[in-house]
Amino acid sequence: MSKRSASHSLFFVFVLAFVLPSARGQGDSGEFIIVSGGPALRMWEDLRVPRDRHDKWWGNFVRPARVRIQEIQKRYGPRAHVTWMVHKPSYSTRANEENKPHLSNILSVQRLTKCQLIWFSTGSEVIGYINNGRNRQREKVVNFEFFGHSNKYCLMFDYSNQVSGASKAWIHVRDIPRIHRNAFAQNAFCKSWGCHTGEAMSAAWKRHLGVSLIGAVGKTDYRWIGDGALPILSRGGKWAR
Repeated sequence: MSKRSASHSLFFVFVLAFVLPSARGQGDSGEFIIVSGGPALRMWEDLRVPRDRHDKWWGNFVRPARVRIQEIQKRYGPRAHVTWMVHKPSYSTRANEENKPHLSNILSVQRLTKCQLIWFSTGSEVIGYINNGRNRQREKVVNFEFFGHSNKYCLMFDYSNQVSGASKAWIHVRDIPRIHRNAFAQNAFCKSWGCHTGEAMSAAWKRHLGVSLIGAVGKTDYRWIGDGALPILSRGGKWAR
């Protein structure tokens, strides 16, 4: 192997170790939570200049969630207790707008993966499930991942869906103290696949909860998720904890 090939292989191993969760401490005793925010409505986004439009495809935050659920199940098998939380109001409005069966499509993913599907409407419901969804004395959260719109201070579940360019359902950095620190396993893997989370929210998450939240400094890019890939960083971005 050439020195260049060896260095590329070492870099790839490093990236996987940073991006994907460790197997240590996960499995029978832990829960994997995947959260999908909702898509924007075309009635709002088509008013923007083309370069600023979001969510041309309704499934931007469904397809990568499915990919991660299947990766987790492949790695941990039947030991993995996977819960998929989906913001139902956003998919209902997008389905009505396009006259398409988006909710049925989400249910088909649930049947395929056999995960637990929980519809939610508010950020408080997500926080409540993290805190009390299972007996957290026996089953801690070992994995938390978010697919959706975000900024440096906020995970936004319905960005540009109910209101153009804004959100009515979120977890803000000020809401993090409402999450119970003891809900998470000591080595829990947490990641936001949205934009800008690593610029402020990651630090607050670590400070209040004692576990790292990997987040992007800069934007993330969902353009290739239709091919089964996970979102990537936009040019000039980086992952931060």
